[in-house]
Amino acid sequence: MEIFNASTVKDEIIQWIRDYFEENGKGCCAVIGISGGKDSTVTAALCAAALGADRVIGVLLPQGVQSDIDVSRCVVEFLHIRHYEINIKSAVDALCDSAAHSGLAFNRQAEINTPARIRMTALYAVSAVINGRVANTCNQSEDWVGYSTKFGDSAGDFSPLSHLTVSEVKEIGRALGLPALFIDKTPADGLSGLSDEDNLGFTYNVLDRYIRSGICEDTETREKIDKLHRLNAHKVNPMPCFRITPA
Repeated sequence: MEIFNASTVKDEIIQWIRDYFEENGKGCCAVIGISGGKDSTVTAALCAAALGADRVIGVLLPQGVQSDIDVSRCVVEFLHIRHYEINIKSAVDALCDSAAHSGLAFNRQAEINTPARIRMTALYAVSAVINGRVANTCNQSEDWVGYSTKFGDSAGDFSPLSHLTVSEVKEIGRALGLPALFIDKTPADGLSGLSDEDNLGFTYNVLDRYIRSGICEDTETREKIDKLHRLNAHKVNPMPCFRITPA
């Protein structure tokens, strides 16, 4: 397996971001939803290195009371980037209440996915106001098994991390000199009370090794990963479009 050189890849991503903005948003700002976790922090740090901190906007999007919101605030302070804090609770509640008033009760799936989609709506609203481009912060490990919300956190205008596994994102974070607090924070959806790994039923280390080497000794885990990958491919593949057959 090829050795991952975090320092080299870091520099390549920074240049890639510069090239993207030169071609698709010269003078625009990068808009990033800041969760306090490694993906959004590393993305914000890469954008700051590429564009300058003055062209990076962090958006904190709690839903009511967020127990770890202080970590998100520490991120924007550490990176010296401008930020806005927009609480999405009233928007989520209003949509849920309106649906209930019409006789449609949200199920668990809707309760989990709706906040992610409203967060993305908020990011694009901020982007429209300040002339920005929204960063997608998903990594390859999450995308591989569909651990994202379609048109929620899986959306964005540019995606620096989508071909990096969780392990590799952490290495990039260390190469950027980010504090361990941001890199090693346990990822969680903030809704179920469980970590991402608890929800998935396997660790990111196991998943990352399987993605990069094809090796996973546990048959049940391997089959579960393959099934999730197959069922969730629609989240990252281009939207199917009907084409008229030429006469």
